[in-house]
Amino acid sequence: MAGGGDFFSSDRPENPRLAEDRPRGGGPEDRPQTGHRHAWIWWLVIAAVILILFFVFI
Repeated sequence: MAGGGDFFSSDRPENPRLAEDRPRGGGPEDRPQTGHRHAWIWWLVIAAVILILFFVFI
């Protein structure tokens, strides 16, 4: 077996770092444009809970 830390560096190029071909992570431009849909969903959930509580306690 070869010893030392330069075993793998003998046939590596001068600059072994590859260019990034796939950007990592998702920025704000990758998020789907849903508009205010989430707000309407929460308002519907709150209205349903209020109606259920209203009919339970009458």
